[in-house]
Amino acid sequence: MKVNAREFAREYTLLECIQCGRCTGGCPVSMKTALNIRGLIYQLLIEDTFSPASLDELWDCTNCLTCTIRCPKDIRPADVIIGLRGFIVGEGKGVPPRIRDALMSAFTRGNTLGFATEDRDSWTEGLPFEVKNILDEGQADLLYYVGCTPAYDPRVQPVTRALATVFYEAGIDFGTLGVDEVCCGNEIRRIGEAEGFASMVEEFREVCKEFQAGRMVTVSPHCFNAFKNEYGELPFPVQHYTQFLTELIDTGKLTFRREVRKKVTYHDPCFLGKHNQVYDEPRYILQRLPGLEFEDLDRSRERSVCCEGGGGRMWAEGTNVEVRLAHQRVRDAVDLGAEVLAVACPFCLLTLEDAVKILGLDDKIQVMDIMELVIQAL
Repeated sequence: MKVNAREFAREYTLLECIQCGRCTGGCPVSMKTALNIRGLIYQLLIEDTFSPASLDELWDCTNCLTCTIRCPKDIRPADVIIGLRGFIVGEGKGVPPRIRDALMSAFTRGNTLGFATEDRDSWTEGLPFEVKNILDEGQADLLYYVGCTPAYDPRVQPVTRALATVFYEAGIDFGTLGVDEVCCGNEIRRIGEAEGFASMVEEFREVCKEFQAGRMVTVSPHCFNAFKNEYGELPFPVQHYTQFLTELIDTGKLTFRREVRKKVTYHDPCFLGKHNQVYDEPRYILQRLPGLEFEDLDRSRERSVCCEGGGGRMWAEGTNVEVRLAHQRVRDAVDLGAEVLAVACPFCLLTLEDAVKILGLDDKIQVMDIMELVIQAL
């Protein structure tokens, strides 16, 4: 892969870089992989034609946004990584096989997991109420956007059903896109497939012309981020479920009858926290659950540690798979004395739960989505 370095540097305003190193110094994966964003930027600034020493390092980035937050010159190093990945994807060489498969599945089946399109709403099976299709009815107060992993993954489906149950119990007029729902494209964009993502945006905009909704609520922070920040103006506001549930609690539409007697801590998902500054709402919900004892991790909110699930890393092993940030995150929660490590993201749920199993800490701590705790308190 060769990049016109001067043109790339101008496009990403890299001439403003003062090489302070705060981007690499704050990068959660730079200590254990070959990724060095300051070094990449330096090479782009001094070379006419840039060719990275290792393509693998570009797939180590989780797009957690720490580098961008820390940059004193308002450069977006995370976008530099996405841009460089775009050259790889464009040439079709050097793309990790699992990322290539995820891209192909997203464009052919509407999901990144390789599952059949007609099974998109299989998560509704077993619910004691019907989930209406907003396209059939033409309108709903709330569009429930489920997302790929929450729709298909058997570990995450209980979270998806729990949220639908809360909507139902609170008397919310809601509906989904059913089997016509397709991938939001958040990770597709971060893999570097800009044209494919643009097509997804355009297709969703066309679908939105077929119904009316007062708002849209997502299960995943990744979907929330894409729709809120990268789709342009939509005909309705977009919220993550923790934001919407906070409103339900405040207005008395969601009340809790049963106690959840557990000590719980919370892991901030990067795409909810650092990308969108949603820190208070998840904690607000947890602290309203009767009987629950809440305590924050030392590294929380803006200082939170990435689980390594974002930015395409769910499908790319990276250059050091032995040392996982998720492992340290789980150990931190155990050291805190927490019985439950709560999350509000399907990727965090899967990566952190895997870490618990690998470390053999099943008898010490449990990873649960906030919705799984909420449903216990109803």
